[in-house]
Amino acid sequence: MDEKAQNKSMPYVSVVIPVYNEAENLPALLESLSKTLKELNQSFEIIVIDDGSTDETVQVLKRLKHEYPELRAVLFRRNFGQSAAMTAGFDLARGEVVISMDGDLQNDPADIPMLIEKLEQGYDIVSGWRKDRKDAFLSRTLPSKIANWLIGKATGIRLHDYGCSLKAYRKEIAKNLLLYGELHRFIPVLASLQGARYAEVVVRHHPRSKGKSKYGIGRTYRVMLDLLLMLFFQKFATRPLQFFGFTGGVMLLAGFFIELYLTFLKLFAGRDIGNRPLLILGVLLVISGLILAGIGLLAELIIRTYYEASGKHIYSIREIIE
Repeated sequence: MDEKAQNKSMPYVSVVIPVYNEAENLPALLESLSKTLKELNQSFEIIVIDDGSTDETVQVLKRLKHEYPELRAVLFRRNFGQSAAMTAGFDLARGEVVISMDGDLQNDPADIPMLIEKLEQGYDIVSGWRKDRKDAFLSRTLPSKIANWLIGKATGIRLHDYGCSLKAYRKEIAKNLLLYGELHRFIPVLASLQGARYAEVVVRHHPRSKGKSKYGIGRTYRVMLDLLLMLFFQKFATRPLQFFGFTGGVMLLAGFFIELYLTFLKLFAGRDIGNRPLLILGVLLVISGLILAGIGLLAELIIRTYYEASGKHIYSIREIIE
């Protein structure tokens, strides 16, 4: 197949849907999604990633494949988490526009044309905002509001709803997203590190009618840890020595001046310093400072090795005008 024919056969829209134990919701989701995508008058594919489901999800996907030829079902060997499932979907997506959404029928496929229209206005990623969210307030909505506020304040990326899975991406952005742990919540932050232009639109949100939610307040602690990781990525991902070196240098200087002060007391004032807690604090600060500086040097070597060995760049080019 020549390049022109191959490009013609490629879908324009790829929809990525990670699922875990959503056998009850998949038939209705595929029916609604397929209807919406056909109205776009563009070629499309639907990629459903089964994240090690223990119910009838796999059997349902195999049955639905006969009804929907555009469906591509990806079956994990075990449960790897939503971030890993989304990464697999992005890697396999062939469309110029990539849509991500949940498989629990709470996202509305009818909002997809609006996301694509906004994306085509010049944005690289368009995120949904569940303004009228239909979830339990104390266990899900309130923790999400607090997390959204903290992420916005800490990262400077101003969005109302980081956790909404319904998003539209340009292909080059989706392909460069590496999601670990719970980082799917931080996709706008990760995309901004590449210089992506982002926007947010209000989308519909439906109450869950079938199945059981996989999320709860217990995820809050993990989100906070990932937030610290995002802050490091934003400022020091390509220059870790400046972070560890500065912190270690401050501690080393503080310890040095404490020990210098105690030395002065011992030599010139004749005071006993052997039982003073300040002596131990000074020694601890000096040692910790040296360790942090060493970690910074090792991190710098690792970062350089990573970029040089993988062929990745520390910059992102939007376009070249020649």
